[in-house]
Amino acid sequence: MAYTLSATKLITYQQCPKAYNFRYERGLSSPSAFGSPAFGIALHKTLADIYKDWNYDYPLPSLDWFAMCWQHHTGELKPAQIHEGWMALQLYYEKYVAPLPQIRKPIGVEGKIKASFQVNNIEFSITGRYDRLDYTDNGLELIDYKTSKTIGPSDGIDLQLGLYFLILEQIYPEALDTLSLIYLRQGQKVSFDVTPDHHQQVRELIGDIAVKLRADDEWKPEVGGHCNHCGYQKYCPAKSKKPEPLPEGTRDARQVQLVLGI
Repeated sequence: MAYTLSATKLITYQQCPKAYNFRYERGLSSPSAFGSPAFGIALHKTLADIYKDWNYDYPLPSLDWFAMCWQHHTGELKPAQIHEGWMALQLYYEKYVAPLPQIRKPIGVEGKIKASFQVNNIEFSITGRYDRLDYTDNGLELIDYKTSKTIGPSDGIDLQLGLYFLILEQIYPEALDTLSLIYLRQGQKVSFDVTPDHHQQVRELIGDIAVKLRADDEWKPEVGGHCNHCGYQKYCPAKSKKPEPLPEGTRDARQVQLVLGI
């Protein structure tokens, strides 16, 4: 059976192999590892509703439509988060909706996707859930919303988009034209054109991480700014001189088993 990869798995491993080991190999839950997800979930669900539930017989939704959708997802948010989220949605509306003569109905919203690929005779099953897939004049555009407070560097490949690219090229061969990130807090869009060179970069980047992950038996910690938000610090030898033992019921360490493609 192929080894299953997801964007979250790859990003976690790239950031810190030790955190990956705690979370996925040892089964150690850590709700606080990446901060509270409520704000991001609320914004993602709101934008999903805006596009899924809009009546496309009419050219453009109003800002009132945005407000109505937002109100359905603010129950778990603090007042400051509600305000910040609404500011982000207004900015999104002003930049990406209001200037259009008409919005197009997406091919998919919050779509689940799955495919498989091989690297060095190791078989992987890759899964993901994209935010939006749009028609454009040149082909298809894959869009992913970001709620981070900072904008990542635009001179490299976004790992999550790269993974979705590998999946979608099997579903829509030759059709995928653009991969885009929309940073909701800043109202900024970063796009990557899909080219043969980009395709090769994506395969090499994800393939390299996937093979390292599958063969890793050391799980060395990677110290960085992400440690401040990590819920595993008390178990980590890089952050604690006397790490606590893992709690009872944690899975035993598993030996690496490579799955060979036939």
